[in-house]
Amino acid sequence: QVGLVESGGGLVQAGGSLRLSCAASGRTFSTYAMGWFRQAPGKEREFVAAISWSGGNTYYRDSVKGRFTISRDNAKNTVYLQMNSLKPEDTAVYYCASDVRSMGSWSALGSWGQGTQVTVSS
Repeated sequence: QVGLVESGGGLVQAGGSLRLSCAASGRTFSTYAMGWFRQAPGKEREFVAAISWSGGNTYYRDSVKGRFTISRDNAKNTVYLQMNSLKPEDTAVYYCASDVRSMGSWSALGSWGQGTQVTVSS
């Protein structure tokens, strides 16, 4: 199992940017596809973005395409989520997860981080 710790959340005005980081412990980080999910108050957790183990393939939910960018640095055991042009509807707790797979819908078979709060004010 990989241990995950997110950081970089905060309060930002609509149109602003944030960069989330997810630091992983464990020597198997580079073998897993990684992903970001989010959960807004009163809503179910939803997929945001995923990246293959090599970083060569990325996937996004439609509502964040063109605004969010997922990337990873396997040498640093870290995955990132650059969020630009943020909207109030992006407000949620953002979670990093390991060993993510698309089986009809995206899910994580590995570890979850504790989450980091992102709040976008209008």
